[in-house]
Amino acid sequence: MGGEHRGWGLPVRRALRALALALGLTGAGCGFLDDEPPPEQLVCRSDAECAAGQVCFVDGCGNPGGDIVVEVQPHPKAGLLAQDFPVDRLRAEQNLELFSPVRLTGTVTSGTTATEDGGTAPVPYRAPIHLLATGDSRLIPGVARRYETTLTPDDGAWVLPVGSGQYTVTLTPVDPSLPPLSRDAFVDPSSGGMVAFDLPTASRVVTVTGTLMLQGSKRVDADMEVQVLDESLRPLSQRARVARDTGAFQLVLGADDARRATVLVRATPVNAGDLVPWKTFVVDPSTILPIPLELGDPGAAVTVEGRVLEMNGQTPMAGARVSLQGRVAGGGTFKGVPVLTDAQGRYQLTSLPGVAESPLTLVIVPPPSSSSRLTPQQVAVAAVDTVLPDVTCPERMTVVGSVKNPEGTGPASGVRVVVEPVGALEGYPQPPLGFESPLTTNSDGNFALALDPGEYRLDFLPGENLPRVSRFVTVPAGTADSEVMTLAAFTLSRGRSLSGRITLPPDPALAPDGIGANASVRFFRVVTVGGRPESILLAQTVSDSTGRYSTVLPTR
Repeated sequence: MGGEHRGWGLPVRRALRALALALGLTGAGCGFLDDEPPPEQLVCRSDAECAAGQVCFVDGCGNPGGDIVVEVQPHPKAGLLAQDFPVDRLRAEQNLELFSPVRLTGTVTSGTTATEDGGTAPVPYRAPIHLLATGDSRLIPGVARRYETTLTPDDGAWVLPVGSGQYTVTLTPVDPSLPPLSRDAFVDPSSGGMVAFDLPTASRVVTVTGTLMLQGSKRVDADMEVQVLDESLRPLSQRARVARDTGAFQLVLGADDARRATVLVRATPVNAGDLVPWKTFVVDPSTILPIPLELGDPGAAVTVEGRVLEMNGQTPMAGARVSLQGRVAGGGTFKGVPVLTDAQGRYQLTSLPGVAESPLTLVIVPPPSSSSRLTPQQVAVAAVDTVLPDVTCPERMTVVGSVKNPEGTGPASGVRVVVEPVGALEGYPQPPLGFESPLTTNSDGNFALALDPGEYRLDFLPGENLPRVSRFVTVPAGTADSEVMTLAAFTLSRGRSLSGRITLPPDPALAPDGIGANASVRFFRVVTVGGRPESILLAQTVSDSTGRYSTVLPTR
């Protein structure tokens, strides 16, 4: 991108905003703040409450042209991946000049060889490798990125198309006698990124042997695999199968990792449907081999039956997803395969027994058509077939609010509402994937959403001439006396049109004319909300066949 868009620096305000204050929540019984918070908390509900030229955002009043980052994905299928740039000064005609395709380049060697001048040179590794790059945008919090491939290095060199960002890159040789290696890498859109790996030679690897048994001499009646991890769960070895007939396994570590005081060895079933727990062991890799590991006998599998009812306690809930998980005898962790309830709300699971001091958790996820909420419930599963008591799922919290047109000119009707889960509450799993409400705001600008306990971002999408607006909301579990949560009304911002052309260096294979046709374009505002970095999507669009794009952003 030309001019001011080529730098990585981004001026982002660090002033902390209280999340509930930014939302302006009200409602009896929910423990939220009063309607009129003190002035120093910088709460706003409309642009009219902000200084001249400022707009009311989720984090408070701010410059509509500040803290903006644009992400452009020209052609992912062709290897033209995301490029992120801070935009220092928005203009009505905002051309976006991209760099050449972003690439993560690397080398992989193994040992050294003598040179004619008496020195040494690294030996290129030429056998197949698997590459996995996981990370996120350096500029847009919450935008995750993941790329992987299997390839054969060209005389030790390799190239992986990626988006700009920060990554942990893991190289795993296809040869199982070598351990994986991990490195951190930063990928700039202008220069890409570079990472080097040096695989250990045969003299620099240590083979750790062991046995995995159920208990004593009793073998595990399932296909298992083990892997060595460090304290941050980074892999230090490849996954290795456990011999089912003997329980024997062997793992290969680099010499430096084999000298660690302790490592973690995680044993997991190969097939998710096997009724076997997974378990993590703390092991001294220098101990006398083979290392004996015991999964612990969790007991024989049992059948667990029950029934799920809607919030009225009478209507069977059909199509609910039900699963059991938790700690079992022997210290392992069990996670059962989910099943769906039938037309009578009944389910039948096959599970391992729980332990008295730590009951299993029954997790019920109602279907989208239900008004009942996601319900985790601790249950006692004995070492015999068990029929659990009926479970009545409480009603989802109804979140209501209203939206006004810019400058308070009346209710904003026909606004689409998109719900995106962003976090979980303690004791509850994060709600399922986001969704768009089937109903838009009504003629009075009102909306109502039935939501599970959790943290959400609500995106309000008005017509073409007005920008989208986002708000964060934390939905509590609620009680029978507090099933409605009222958000204070807020006002949409005026919009200004933004357009431009997307170009990139001509490439005979990918973009011979240098035009960024059919590129995805997203504008984000990067702020701090509730003490943590957040990215708020302000607008998204797609360029046409000539590389032109147009969208609407908030303004005063």
